[in-house]
Amino acid sequence: MGTFLEDKVIAVTGGGNGIGRAVALLCAQEGARVVVADYGVAMDGSDPSSEVADAVVNEIRASGGTALAVAGDVSKFQTAAEIVSAAVDAWGSIDGVVCVAGNLRERMIFNMSEDEFDSVIAVHLKGHFNLYRHASAIMRKQETGGSLVGFTSAAFVGSTAQANYSAAKGGIISLTRSAALSLHRYGVRANCIAPVAKTRMSENVPFEIETGEPSAVASMAAYLVSDASVDITGQTYTVVGPRISVWNQPQELRSMFAADGGEWTPRDIAEWLPRTIKSEEHPMLGDLAARMAQMEKTKQA
Repeated sequence: MGTFLEDKVIAVTGGGNGIGRAVALLCAQEGARVVVADYGVAMDGSDPSSEVADAVVNEIRASGGTALAVAGDVSKFQTAAEIVSAAVDAWGSIDGVVCVAGNLRERMIFNMSEDEFDSVIAVHLKGHFNLYRHASAIMRKQETGGSLVGFTSAAFVGSTAQANYSAAKGGIISLTRSAALSLHRYGVRANCIAPVAKTRMSENVPFEIETGEPSAVASMAAYLVSDASVDITGQTYTVVGPRISVWNQPQELRSMFAADGGEWTPRDIAEWLPRTIKSEEHPMLGDLAARMAQMEKTKQA
């Protein structure tokens, strides 16, 4: 067993499959005691089971590590409390939470049902809040503080067929940045990973994307819950195979002012905005046509 995370207590949601499983296994391999939290559901949230979490715990224990399983829906406030309590009751602390659990309800926005929107927001965004809230309440009282690691996606900049997922992932970034601000004085840091890896969620993407293995993402998560990242907070990192990138911090770019401190009229805005502050290109629109053409070619093949 390694020592990079020796004596750390880490909870991983979505720890039964894909990236979450890779994170749980690596943290345990590096000496952490791990709560593997997974409801064991299909991608749409159906057919819950505790089997996948139990299987990962058994794998960790077979390799000489320490772990326990918690099965429950992370969109439920009480489930998050149970995950954190399981760690504290078993090992006396909670040093890191890695929130990988997610679901998909893919649909164009004009066809999306209320349930398809609400369920994705609940699991992704509210699931993050639930874990952040219960874990930070303990972490802020610990001398060693703690680390919150959220999982977002580059889809937060926009998605053609996953407006619910995109909205949730954008919310996770804002939630994490807020946690970084409010918890900094307590020694608790909060960061996001935007992974691209071969998982259940990515296998049906109808066009080629740059991708990597879950193990590459797990290394970044292990770093962010370790003492080596104690000065890192409020950041979003993309991890895809050999590449790690940091996202910019949002800020206003350009401004225009009405004359004499007054207010703009709609006609004045129409005249001056295109000549002064202009607009910023939507990062997804630039290659959307090429992707749509590729999708059409795939259908015809």
